[in-house]
Amino acid sequence: MYESFFGLREMPFALTPNTRFFVAASSHREALELLTVGLAQGEGFLKISGEVGTGKTMLCRMLLNHLEGEAITAYLPNPQLSPRGLYQALADELDIAGGHQGNTHLILRRITRSLIQKTGQGQRVVLVIDEAQAMAPATLEALRLLTNLETESRKLLQVVLFGQPELDRVLDRDQLRQLKQRISFSCRLAALTRDSVDAYLAYRMQQAGYNGEPVFTAAAIRAITRASRGIPRLINLLAHKSLLAAWGRGDYKVGRWHARRATRDTESARPPGLLGWGILS
Repeated sequence: MYESFFGLREMPFALTPNTRFFVAASSHREALELLTVGLAQGEGFLKISGEVGTGKTMLCRMLLNHLEGEAITAYLPNPQLSPRGLYQALADELDIAGGHQGNTHLILRRITRSLIQKTGQGQRVVLVIDEAQAMAPATLEALRLLTNLETESRKLLQVVLFGQPELDRVLDRDQLRQLKQRISFSCRLAALTRDSVDAYLAYRMQQAGYNGEPVFTAAAIRAITRASRGIPRLINLLAHKSLLAAWGRGDYKVGRWHARRATRDTESARPPGLLGWGILS
């Protein structure tokens, strides 16, 4: 496709999360710092929320990479589980022999023994849950019961929830007030500003092997920012299609025309000409 035309080693705007392409925009950097500090302090529950496409899964992977060698991690990318299913999944992640067998009480007892053993060996255990808004209230309550496990000085299990804004509404339910009160730190990922989009595009191009004058013009950056509403996933789609449009015409610069054509070809993008995003314009 356009990789060789622009002197790239790989596609810079693939939708699959790749931590090499992580751009520490303001709210994303703050969220990662909050998580690392909160976990280091032994906090039991932490929460990151954000709209669809704002980079929660990328941030989740950055956290898992950061914790490698520092803690034992359990990762649940699809938490649509019953309470028993949650305990079984955690037991599997912790490699507990026979951990998924038996009734809920037996599984929980095996998990407790494993956590006590690991804590006694000076190890931390962190459970990271992506798409947490999909968890049923009963499963969230089962998760809270897991965090009741603690010694006199520390939690046996720390939990990080990543979810869409719907997660906040779920946690507002009266039946989950005990869990909500236990969330020590929370952060909401924000959309990227125009300057952040500029840095985002330039960094990803550089990581993909580009070495030269900026490909995206100021007009293209404004158009992509406005059309994407600053949402990274949409930025990737629009930037990719803009590069395709430039390559198709033999243009070495991506201008406003290419960005607008990409916008017209992307259903979820904000159509050109609409007002109301002055902060991003």
